[in-house]
Amino acid sequence: MITHQHLDHIGLLEILVRRSGAEVAALDLLGPYLASFRESMDGDDKFAESLMRSHGVPGDVVIALRAVSGAFRAWGSSAEVTRPLRDGDDLTLRDRTLRVLHRPGHSPSDTVFFDQRREILIAGDHLIAHISSNPFVSRPLGADPDAERPRMLIAYIESMRATRELPSRLTLPGHGDPIIDHGKLIDERFAMHARRARKMLKLLGDRPLTAYEVARGMWGNAAVTQAYLTLSEVLGHMDILVADGRARESSSDGIVRFEATPPA
Repeated sequence: MITHQHLDHIGLLEILVRRSGAEVAALDLLGPYLASFRESMDGDDKFAESLMRSHGVPGDVVIALRAVSGAFRAWGSSAEVTRPLRDGDDLTLRDRTLRVLHRPGHSPSDTVFFDQRREILIAGDHLIAHISSNPFVSRPLGADPDAERPRMLIAYIESMRATRELPSRLTLPGHGDPIIDHGKLIDERFAMHARRARKMLKLLGDRPLTAYEVARGMWGNAAVTQAYLTLSEVLGHMDILVADGRARESSSDGIVRFEATPPA
């Protein structure tokens, strides 16, 4: 079972399938992506480069990150999805049945699997106990590199709301310790995102800033070494502020900036 498209969850997939003869069960939308993995990654890189440039990331940083991404591709591989799954499907295994639930946010393909009889949730990176899953701004599955930027944090919050309603006694994440009370953890994540949005709004002050400038104000040099991760965080929270009417987005000469809206 594939929970999502990130390299640390599909690495060596082709080798494992070839050596074991295992089937590959994954969200149906992920099938074409995995079938043409290198082309898919190239589209992702072009999308990310365009996004970084339009939100103020310096050109030398963009070039360096493209090189790093190219090196990491060696850890991924193409594979055929032999059991395509849709949101709401039941995946029947030898001695258990798992409900397939699409939960986009950390990636477009995030999928969790719920064993209703045992009340166990296999969560991938949708929920992690020790750290908040980053809402990576990702090219929509099947879209070209010029596709409109999706609002990933807004989608992620909606996904967490749906997951909060599941009667899970035990949640198994893709990293770290099991989660006993997923509802409490999700409430903590909601509170954290609200605090972070308020902090970014305060950073905007009375002048327009690019998302990269906000990221530098939040995380300093980490916004350079982890430019795409921090940029995704800022854009997610800017989307919340814009949706709430507390900020607005504008573009000039190909560069996007955000500014706080004056109080009514």
